[in-house]
Amino acid sequence: MKRIGLLSDTHGWLDPVVVKHLKECDEIWHAGDIGGIEIADSLAEIKTLRAVHGNIDDHNVRIVYPKHQRFFCEQVDVWMTHIGGYPKNYDRNVKPEIYENAPQLFISGHSHILKVIFDKELHLLHINPGAAGVHGFHQVQTMVKFIIDGKEIKDLQVVEFGNKGK
Repeated sequence: MKRIGLLSDTHGWLDPVVVKHLKECDEIWHAGDIGGIEIADSLAEIKTLRAVHGNIDDHNVRIVYPKHQRFFCEQVDVWMTHIGGYPKNYDRNVKPEIYENAPQLFISGHSHILKVIFDKELHLLHINPGAAGVHGFHQVQTMVKFIIDGKEIKDLQVVEFGNKGK
């Protein structure tokens, strides 16, 4: 069993509320737009970090964190990328692969819009944790916590920290 803390779009800001929630997790997953290698290093000091780079991340982040990560957590096939779209509107850069070889769990960020959608056609769960940082058009900072236990994804919890930057 793994307790996962999922965030995206920190844009160089690591909120103390996020840190508190991540300490309860076994792994931290970051779906891009980290905003600096210092943020990634801080997250990695808390728990094991799996991350992808986003469109605003510089070369220091891109050297360490790939554009896509495909891995197994327990027995769940996971694909994490920054710009991925969502069911019925997948990004053109992931669309061929997702239809050819769909994971059980597809994670993306970028939009700053929290979404949890089950794709009935591909039989996968899509999660976009919204934005945990203070930069961007979103009004509320968010992240997602959940458990992976064997083949099961369960106990999903949306965490809102109120209006961003307050």
